[in-house]
Amino acid sequence: MKQRKAEWLFGITLVAGDVVMMGLAFYLAYRLRLLTEHQNIPRFREYLGMLAVHILTLLTVFAFHRLYYRQRALGHLEESTRVFSATSVGFIVSLGLNAFLFKDLDYSRLMMVYGWILTVILLVLWRLVYARWRWTLQARGFGKERVLIVGTGEAGRMIFNKIAQSPGLGYEVVGFVDANGTGAQQGGNGLRSTVLGAPVLGRPEDLPRLIEEHHVDEVIIGLPEATHLEILHIISHCERERVGIKVFPDVFQIMASEVSIGDLGGLPLLTVRDVALRGWRATVKRVMDVVGAAIALVVLSPLMLLTALLIKLESPGPVFYVQERMGLDAKPFPMLKFRSMRQDAEASGPGWTVANDPRRTRLGAFIRRISIDELPQLINVLWGDMSLVGPRPERPVYVEQFRRSIPRYMDRHREKAGLTGWAQVNGLRGDTSISERLKYDLWYIENWSLMLDLRILLRTIFRVFTDRSAY
Repeated sequence: MKQRKAEWLFGITLVAGDVVMMGLAFYLAYRLRLLTEHQNIPRFREYLGMLAVHILTLLTVFAFHRLYYRQRALGHLEESTRVFSATSVGFIVSLGLNAFLFKDLDYSRLMMVYGWILTVILLVLWRLVYARWRWTLQARGFGKERVLIVGTGEAGRMIFNKIAQSPGLGYEVVGFVDANGTGAQQGGNGLRSTVLGAPVLGRPEDLPRLIEEHHVDEVIIGLPEATHLEILHIISHCERERVGIKVFPDVFQIMASEVSIGDLGGLPLLTVRDVALRGWRATVKRVMDVVGAAIALVVLSPLMLLTALLIKLESPGPVFYVQERMGLDAKPFPMLKFRSMRQDAEASGPGWTVANDPRRTRLGAFIRRISIDELPQLINVLWGDMSLVGPRPERPVYVEQFRRSIPRYMDRHREKAGLTGWAQVNGLRGDTSISERLKYDLWYIENWSLMLDLRILLRTIFRVFTDRSAY
């Protein structure tokens, strides 16, 4: 009940804020008309009827664009794009309705253009503020949804960790349901007692009782290797109660892009894997890489010069650390970084960086934490060895190791390595699961779009100031 009241409050606040921003934009557009036109203009109160129709039209279009439907995974860039689209459609419809309903009212088309631009700007800014306000309240426990995770294996644990790392999503895990058939850490009832500190409450057949006893709002099924019949069986238990159901997709769904049907000499073939970045798309991405890297190098050149000077002053050795990495088509290239460790850091051979690595210099620890050490890779982007966005490159010694133990690992080399990537902005950097990173890399390769690259770049900039997982 508390969760429903919270959702009602959040919904009313969002709609009310949209109405205020739409009305304010309309009024500011009217004021701009007064400043730019010198003829007799009706008073603002004569436009109130038009304003009411305008706001109702925009709200209706927003509803059809599902802008009042809660989507936790919707990023600011995606939402802003949808706001722009919905506002544009809404203005066209509103203009037609008002022209029909208020034939005798003098209104300026330039005023409508002002209103459209101001509405987009104010609504985008308002929704950014709203998202931050809601995230903060949910992180403090207001309006949280109680979640039950089905599956105690790797997928279930990953879902739990993701929820724990993102309190603003508004989820509270009440426990696990063991459907993996594992008996480690068994309690008296033959089930695990806890997983990652959360209790294991029962098995799939117990779901109706558990949902009622623990007031569960949502069930997340984390069984990517389960058959469709097994998933349907679990869902049938949940459907007896009024709860939301989400299913973590299997490896096929994660890795495969849009399925299409083709033929080979009349023989039907199902395409489950394709590469999105080909032809003109590759050209567009390269243009974005060159322009973006060039601008970034110019803007960041004072910071890079200062960093280079401080490195030389703090410890002997070169400013840059050049390391061989594997890029497009598994071809090696020299990747540039600012040196953040002692000159003899790899005297005993290559090794993973660990938390509080004793090989780091004092300056190195700082520049690694906020990713300044990665900035010279903008030169690699200009040279064409790397892209601004793509799978992060690994050293040949590790590539050889992973290709033998992880299926499809070499598929990530179908595209250029990136300065940042989809896996990194989703928290998979440093000492994290290589197999999980691979899933994100393959999804990116097979679902590339210019908008996705822009989204990743914006999230990377944001994470520089909020993420402390680098070391």
